[in-house]
Amino acid sequence: MSSVFGTLFRVSTFGESHCPAVGAIVDGVPAGMRLCESDIQRQLDRRRPGQSELSTPREEEDAVTILSGVEAGITLGTPIGLMVHNRDQRPGDYQEMSQIPRPSHADYTYQVKYGVRASSGGGRSSARETIARVAAGAIAEKYLAERHGVEIVAWVDSVGALEAGDIDLERIDRRQVDAHPVRCGNPAMAQAMADLIAQVKSRDDSIGGTVCCVCRNLPAGLGEPVFDKLEALLAHAMLSIPATKGFEIGSGFSGSRMLGSAHNDPFVDKGGRLGTATNHSGGVQGGISNGEPVYFRVAFKPPATVALPQKTARFDGSEAVLEAKGRHDPCIVPRAVPVVESMAALVLMDLLLRQEYRKR
Repeated sequence: MSSVFGTLFRVSTFGESHCPAVGAIVDGVPAGMRLCESDIQRQLDRRRPGQSELSTPREEEDAVTILSGVEAGITLGTPIGLMVHNRDQRPGDYQEMSQIPRPSHADYTYQVKYGVRASSGGGRSSARETIARVAAGAIAEKYLAERHGVEIVAWVDSVGALEAGDIDLERIDRRQVDAHPVRCGNPAMAQAMADLIAQVKSRDDSIGGTVCCVCRNLPAGLGEPVFDKLEALLAHAMLSIPATKGFEIGSGFSGSRMLGSAHNDPFVDKGGRLGTATNHSGGVQGGISNGEPVYFRVAFKPPATVALPQKTARFDGSEAVLEAKGRHDPCIVPRAVPVVESMAALVLMDLLLRQEYRKR
């Protein structure tokens, strides 16, 4: 199983949804950076379950412990071990579903591939696995912000057919995003999105949406053509998040409907540096950052586990009706916001270290 991400900044994650703990080993963190649990906990608190009526009622503090790689609050340059205990485990919720692969979940494919699977909660396919990504991403983000002034902000861009509308990529910040539990960057649409999620939840169903993310103050030059282009690594990172179904950067699919003369980003002088008048490229040209904000969008499907009765089949092929048990989000996108930010930070951190290594 592939549980390692990155080249110079490498993250190895471990743990299943209902095992004693989940966590990560982070290798490649530069020595001499101040780091404590609270630096990581802020993002974990934004990801954790039970934040509001919009999320799963599973009660987890998701308190992180730094096991290694830090002494007296300073990174040593050695691997950093991170662990978060699973406190509110209920594997018994899944006993009745042991013989029925949940529709659109990973039960069947894991069983076919490995000949065995975690008996409860989806195991490694569960969104609980993303705790490790967020913890590691918080470390990368701290380095990027302190050493290079990089800002990474994500928000809920849509829920179902409801869209956030135009967002100022230069000004949006996390305080604005977190002002409402739905984490929509537009206050005028946040409550409508929350109401839609509540309606879907009351019907024991689920709904999908999209998350948009902007990365500001990136230096030009990040990206490793031809196979490790910046947008290619971002796509890899985002599509590895559970429940993702689409990725687009800059103008994305809408750009395919434009003429080249309208889509091109003309160069202009921006106070002593070359920049672009528009940013349909999403801050990336030829697979390399050009100094403009990098922005992209990630699509999330509706959570697969719903309590509505569904006609399906057991592992032996016999017909069955599944009424899934357990505690699940009716819409994953509000809690996916810090996960998207963290995966972006991992990509940018790795590419930045690769660029710095090249200059030595």
